[in-house]
Amino acid sequence: MTKDVLFALTKGALMPQAETLEISKSKNELFIGIPKEVAFQENRVPLVPDAVALLVNNGHNVCMERGAGLAAHFSDHEYSEAGAVIAESAKEVYKSDFIIKIAPPTLEEIEYMHPRQTLLSALQLTVQPEDFLKKLIRKKVNSVAFDLISDEAGIFPVIRAMGEIAGGTSITIAAELLSNVNQGMGSVLGGISGISPTEVVIIGAGTVGEFAARAALGLGATVKVFDRSTSRLRRLQSQLGSRIFTSVIIPKVLEKHLKTADVAIGALRASEGRTPCVVSEHMVREMKEAAVIIDVSIDQGGVFETSQVTNHTHPVFRKHEVIHYCVPNINSRVARTASFALSNIISQVLINMGQEGGFEGLIRKDSGFRNGVYVFNGTVTNSYLAESFKLPYKDIHLLMAAM
Repeated sequence: MTKDVLFALTKGALMPQAETLEISKSKNELFIGIPKEVAFQENRVPLVPDAVALLVNNGHNVCMERGAGLAAHFSDHEYSEAGAVIAESAKEVYKSDFIIKIAPPTLEEIEYMHPRQTLLSALQLTVQPEDFLKKLIRKKVNSVAFDLISDEAGIFPVIRAMGEIAGGTSITIAAELLSNVNQGMGSVLGGISGISPTEVVIIGAGTVGEFAARAALGLGATVKVFDRSTSRLRRLQSQLGSRIFTSVIIPKVLEKHLKTADVAIGALRASEGRTPCVVSEHMVREMKEAAVIIDVSIDQGGVFETSQVTNHTHPVFRKHEVIHYCVPNINSRVARTASFALSNIISQVLINMGQEGGFEGLIRKDSGFRNGVYVFNGTVTNSYLAESFKLPYKDIHLLMAAM
């Protein structure tokens, strides 16, 4: 080979070349369906248009029922522009492999579902009919509660996000109910120069209690927080960055401070079953006339003995001349914000699922996601659910090990 030929062959290799980057492809294409919510006053949507665009750009398919996002002020046009297919009926959406909802499906909706389908929704045990689980098991629908999915730090992102919104929103609701417009006592929630500040008692030092305290302190109110755990109270003090009154729940002490409170927020959560009722009817009777109770824990039974479930249409009632707000789904009041918060979490779960090869790939890899699975291949994998509905139970970790 002559010197000239050798030079000609290697000339191109010596010249600067444009770098080519590998484009990562989705390991598994997901077919995602989002039906319109049929639960009473459920205004949230699990994926916002930006999240749909992200999923479509990652090689996934999204099918949405017409009008699914309207309650949160997201139009069908926005979803269509993001790459979603708009279906005319729920039945068409339920042909998808992955069904994403806010509220759990009704018994009628479960009829549309097919074996090996995956359901991702909230798990609202207190309002589920007895046949709900049995139908999912019979259909062999793999079911995941997004509110039970945990992250690397052991935190439940959905519960945390919804708690933040509910805590802040509870204070804005209380401010409205204190005003004359809503037949309240006519007070401003906060502090005005030369006038004693509004007094807010918060029962529960978790996420809801923390963000309710932040909002109330920001308005200038006097805040007092009660909880059963001293460690939670200590952590709250640290996170707020300011000294506030805190106390463990002692009935005599709690009653004393409720007597002078303008607003009382119920923010206790039960890890299982019903929230403990720590405020008796006698304590409520001793509160100020036109004081406001916001029972955020009403979806688990409520913190106040006088609480009764209300709704967004008729949210308020009076008992012993105290105003009660006991709507279980406070976050639907601010559906657009809540939808963005949920979408940020759910979209990442779906992207991870695609990268791990689908549902089974993700539960093998991600123990936090595995924590949210309550029905797998026709078997109940959540011990509390199995006990509540008196159904046979198998540990998800053992099932995965056997595969």
